[in-house]
Amino acid sequence: MICRTVFAVAALLLAGVWGATAAEPVAVIPKGIIYPGQIVEPHMLEIVPVTNRNIRRDYASSMEQVAGMITRRTLLPGRVIPVSSVREPYAVERGSVVTMVFSRDGLTITAPGSPLNNGMVGDFVRVRNVGTGVTVSGTVMADGTIRVVEK
Repeated sequence: MICRTVFAVAALLLAGVWGATAAEPVAVIPKGIIYPGQIVEPHMLEIVPVTNRNIRRDYASSMEQVAGMITRRTLLPGRVIPVSSVREPYAVERGSVVTMVFSRDGLTITAPGSPLNNGMVGDFVRVRNVGTGVTVSGTVMADGTIRVVEK
């Protein structure tokens, strides 16, 4: 009799009657069409439960994954947002004027420069000195400057 009771309790636990159930998966979807290059803002999005269990798993499941990002492709309403379809905003853009900073042994030199390609914070980019035309390379900093490296 005790053996049957233990077996019944184990069967109930395995069947998921007792214990915590897994949280229902959710996805972030656009409320309307979002075009490439647009900044994704929270009011453009909604969170919905995932009903299709066969959907790819690389979709955004929280607002933090996509809010404030730039779209790489058109996002359609009612469709999940693949995380690969958004990117961080560029800290420096090709052709704009930025400040190049070179520091060594307490000496700091700054000069205006023009990035030759777009870059996010931490990216290594080439920059042309506006005054001399010399091309140097450096790391994009959070404040939009480029920290030039030694040759």
